Amino acid sequence: MLCLLKWKLKLPNSMKPISKYTISFFFIVAFVGFVDAAYLTLNHFVGIVPPCFITQGCDVVTTSVYSKILGIPVSLLGSLYYLFMLVLMLYYIDKEDARAFKVMALMSVIGFLFSLWFVYVQVFIINSLCSYCLVSAFTSTLLLICGIHFWRATGLHVQTRDI
Repeated sequence: MLCLLKWKLKLPNSMKPISKYTISFFFIVAFVGFVDAAYLTLNHFVGIVPPCFITQGCDVVTTSVYSKILGIPVSLLGSLYYLFMLVLMLYYIDKEDARAFKVMALMSVIGFLFSLWFVYVQVFIINSLCSYCLVSAFTSTLLLICGIHFWRATGLHVQTRDI
């Protein structure tokens, strides 16, 4: 027997209420992530290595071969990720469309997995830590926690069925 995944989407009126505090928290965390990643992106394009605070190694991490994916700075990809999350939250606030929460929930998993990979690279491959990168990893972890809450609140479930 082959087991396939089937998405079951509940109607928006079956969505559990999400508090304005959770929405505000998500927005603030995504904004902090955006500012952090945008700062690194600006420094990259200006050619400045940002000074580290708390840790040592921002210069090593931000100039390593792992700081780009297909020639695109990872910080730019992070900026776009956080900006996308902010836009989705603004869309939800304006339209109250539950699909925005579903997309935010899925994107938070992707962002967290990328952050997990980059923390692994810093610790085990580069052997240096970048404070700004760790802030981004922390914000993506917080967004994942919010994303799990959104996932549950929107009633998106994965069911299996046999064929």
